[in-house]
Amino acid sequence: MTAVLDLAGLDALIAELRFTGHVVVGPVLRDDAITLAEVESAADLPAGWGVETAPGRYRVRRRADDAVFGHSAGPLSWKNFLHPPRRALVSSDGEEFRTIAEPRPRYAFLGVRPCDLAAIGKLCQVLGDRAPFVVAAECTEPGGVCFCASMGCGPAAGPGYDIALTEQVDADGHRFVAVAGSPDGRFLLDWLSPRPAEPEEVAAARSEVDTAARRMGRAMPEVDLRDLLAANRESAHWEDVAERCFTCGNCTMVCPTCFCVTVENTTDLTSGVAERGERWASCFEIGFSHLHGGPVRTSPAARYRQWMSHKLGTWHDQFGTSGCVGCGRCVVWCPAGIDITAEAAALAGGAP
Repeated sequence: MTAVLDLAGLDALIAELRFTGHVVVGPVLRDDAITLAEVESAADLPAGWGVETAPGRYRVRRRADDAVFGHSAGPLSWKNFLHPPRRALVSSDGEEFRTIAEPRPRYAFLGVRPCDLAAIGKLCQVLGDRAPFVVAAECTEPGGVCFCASMGCGPAAGPGYDIALTEQVDADGHRFVAVAGSPDGRFLLDWLSPRPAEPEEVAAARSEVDTAARRMGRAMPEVDLRDLLAANRESAHWEDVAERCFTCGNCTMVCPTCFCVTVENTTDLTSGVAERGERWASCFEIGFSHLHGGPVRTSPAARYRQWMSHKLGTWHDQFGTSGCVGCGRCVVWCPAGIDITAEAAALAGGAP
């Protein structure tokens, strides 16, 4: 089913999802960034706002139109809702242990970029979770550090969405070409009763997405990345990266697929209640690889090599796919501006 929604139709979609008990999460403008938060209507979306991205740089900017999905990935990913940064597990008052079961809201994700759609699928595979209701927003304007096309994760929406929207703003108005990707998505679109899409509207939407694929700001080298990283395990290039890397872990925090956690115990001395919980961890932390004799990966070079080799290489061995979706967040939010595509290209080019 391919139909067309206008802004009122988008608003009705959000209202119906909320009416059926979903917590609708979508992009919002907050603190000079396009971030993710609960939205109550289409008026909460960042109409007329885009972003400028480069290595180590992110800025919001006014657009020449009122597009609500006219921006690339922001600092938050949907991982924050599927795999929260902190989660309590058990507590004890000294006499009884209690499992802490925190109910997860019934989420509906609105405006999911194709790269993030792929990331949701990968993360749910790792965590063994079922994906929430997903309204994808196909990409027609990639950012300066986007490279999803070379990772096979965009700019067209892949499998996993319930409804996919392609936004169009032109002289004929503001509309969304909508495609159902699941029975639930088809049921919701049928209920909204949108008008059928004209063939030229569908063709125009496909053309804009195809054009976006050729306008990516970055690309991975066209080589087998698993073989490349395995062959370069002892490359001196890792030391070159280490001279620039702060091992701050920003890249793992913003990555939509990084899932590592550590377990912490805390005690409230006033009440005597002890609690065990988990929080995100990063392979850039020196204690991440700590064994009985101490940390295994003590150097920044070893830690960066571990992250990049796992993300692009050994993920295939564990999960049958790459762990990278080409969203570019690790490039944008690296304070040193380290670019994973440039480092892969350096290795492919035989960097000394």
